[in-house]
Amino acid sequence: MTTADLVVGGAGFIGSHLALALEAEGNRVRVLDNFSTGKSENLKGFGGEIVAGDAADPAAVMEACKDIDRIFHLAARASVPFSVEFPKEAEEANHGTTLALLSAAQANDIKRFVFSSSSAVYGESPELPKHEDMKPNPVSPYAAHKLAGESAMAAAASSMTCISLRYFNVFGPKQDHSSPYSGVVSLFARLAHCDEPASIYGDGTQTRDFVFVDDVVRANLLAGDLKTEHKASVFNVGTGTPSAVIDIWNLICGLSGREGLAPKFLPARSGDIQHSVCDPQKATAGMGFTATTSLQEGLAATLATTD
Repeated sequence: MTTADLVVGGAGFIGSHLALALEAEGNRVRVLDNFSTGKSENLKGFGGEIVAGDAADPAAVMEACKDIDRIFHLAARASVPFSVEFPKEAEEANHGTTLALLSAAQANDIKRFVFSSSSAVYGESPELPKHEDMKPNPVSPYAAHKLAGESAMAAAASSMTCISLRYFNVFGPKQDHSSPYSGVVSLFARLAHCDEPASIYGDGTQTRDFVFVDDVVRANLLAGDLKTEHKASVFNVGTGTPSAVIDIWNLICGLSGREGLAPKFLPARSGDIQHSVCDPQKATAGMGFTATTSLQEGLAATLATTD
């Protein structure tokens, strides 16, 4: 059955991939984006409706939610450093948007809301891997905003099915390497392409769970169709495999023909955590989701689009 879908932040990195995937399934798709970080070129080939508007603006959101069946909320300033440097602006982008969308969803009797949360809500703790039953411990404004969004989702679940997806470190084509707050893979790919050394904060042994964007899109599609008795659900979206940042740099250099290009090491950044890896079992059991793209395959696909 086809649906009418609103992809909020649909001109961004993950959102544009999702908008195209939803359209490919035959759904009617509307994108809402303020284009502060999203790009129109990310939606090349998209035939749906594109609305330029701010997801924190109640009037714009109310209009965008008309005649919609499902909301996929990906609008955010997905950066710990940005949230530390600009906490007010980050709160508006990361939490104000969620509140505005939930209000509009209720007013328009929308029954499905999929929220892009973050593994950052787990914070720094010795327990690994990170699983959904752990007590959250946000250590940055960004993480706190995402956790507040999950709480708002749970509160709204009496009137709609609310699913929060805790992304781990997403990477892939269309990730903006020009932003100082970009993901490490896109930055590393660009630097290796230009034969320039990467700057690594800390000693490089910090680990992350890197998940390819196509897998994240598939998790959203599954969440959008999930038949569940639970009105509010939270799922991790990751691979379950940790990778050290220095190893990511070395892999990218190897795939780029830049073996031996040494990085620069800088002091660790405020709010960054040392180790993070996903426990994917709940998403596998509850949604049928398993990440299938290997790290090398994902890095190769990313490098193929790096210029």
